[in-house]
Amino acid sequence: MSTSNINKVIERLEKNNMSAYFASDREQLFCILSELIPDGCTVGHGGSVTLDECGVFDWLRQRDICFYDRDRSDDIDECMRKSMTADVFVCSTNAVTEQGELYNVDGRGNRVSAMIYGPASVIVIAGANKIVPDISHAVKRIERMAAPMNAARLHTNTPCAMTGECAHCSCADRICCNYVVMSHQRKPGRIKVILLDEKLGY
Repeated sequence: MSTSNINKVIERLEKNNMSAYFASDREQLFCILSELIPDGCTVGHGGSVTLDECGVFDWLRQRDICFYDRDRSDDIDECMRKSMTADVFVCSTNAVTEQGELYNVDGRGNRVSAMIYGPASVIVIAGANKIVPDISHAVKRIERMAAPMNAARLHTNTPCAMTGECAHCSCADRICCNYVVMSHQRKPGRIKVILLDEKLGY
C-alpha cells in the first residue's frame, strides 16, 4: 500500500478518536514507542506474532518498566489479569479498515477486553499488510489467512489448521470465539495505532 493511502487510513483513525502514527521503519517505530511508554509505568501485552517479529517484546524487556511478560511467566493467567489494569497495553490487531476501524477475533478474549476497557493507554502496532478496504474484507482476511495460520502455529486440533481455511467449527480447540469491531472511541487518544511500513504477522 502506498504512503498516500496509509495517510488516508491514519486520517480515518483520527476521525474515530484514535491517535495514529506512521513508522517507515523499526527505528522510527521505537522512537514513537519511547514517547508513548514512559519509564516506571506498568505494561501488559496481548499475544502477537507482529510484536515478536519486529522486536517489541525484547525492547520492552530492556526498558525500565514493570512488564507483565506472560511469555516468560509461570502464571500466564495472572499476567493477563494484571494487564487489564496496566498503565499501557501493547498489542497488534487482525485488521485495520480503510474506514479507520480495528477488527479482532480472540480466543480467550484477554486482548480485546483490554483494548476495549481497562488500561489507560492502548498501543496497537500493525504492519501495512493488515490494512483492508472494509469489515467484510477483514472477516475474509481472518478466515482465509490469520486464523488458519495462528491455529497451525498453536498446533490446535481444528479443521483450519489442516485445510488453511475457516470451517466455522465447534471444536474444543477453536481460537475464534470473540469478535470485536472497534470504531469511534469515546475517549480521544486512548487507542494509539502505529502503522509500520512492513509485512508483519498474520
